[in-house]
Amino acid sequence: MMFLEPKRTIDELVKCCKAGQRKAQELLYKQFAAKMLGVCMRYATDKMEAEDMLQNGFIKMFQKIDDYRGDGSFEGWVRRIMVHSSIEYYRRHHKMMQVVDIDNTGHEPSVNATAASSLEAKDLLMLIKALSPGYRMVFNMYAIDGYSHKEIAEIVGISEGASKSQLSRARAILKEQVLKMDNKKYEYAG
Repeated sequence: MMFLEPKRTIDELVKCCKAGQRKAQELLYKQFAAKMLGVCMRYATDKMEAEDMLQNGFIKMFQKIDDYRGDGSFEGWVRRIMVHSSIEYYRRHHKMMQVVDIDNTGHEPSVNATAASSLEAKDLLMLIKALSPGYRMVFNMYAIDGYSHKEIAEIVGISEGASKSQLSRARAILKEQVLKMDNKKYEYAG
């Protein structure tokens, strides 16, 4: 007969990790690995790279666990480490596209409300994944992870203006792709 360990709260696991208990580290890893792999996938070129980012992120998380003071959610704290770790990994292993500040990015096509509402999450993720690395990184950080342009500029090493222009261009590309997908759906339906 197997002995099942009683379920521990995140706070208990964090406390045990701070005390150096490997079993608590394993349980925290199991608790957050799948969700954080999703975070890493948004910054990676493929699943294997995302898994490397995830491992690096967890190593950093366990090295910095003493820095967690309990302010805010632990999951949010872990997510920030994963984003930073993913970006750091990406910068180390890929040549970053140089960006130029653009004062006037032009007009963005408007998206039909019906097209946007019929778009499924997997389709949107596919479109985001197809963006060039610089656009994808800024879009993910701003639109999904909630970073400000100032924070993005500091983390990625670009100016705030470059962050804004990359976000604007990423949105324009995504809108254009949504419109194309919508037109294809009407062609198939007709």
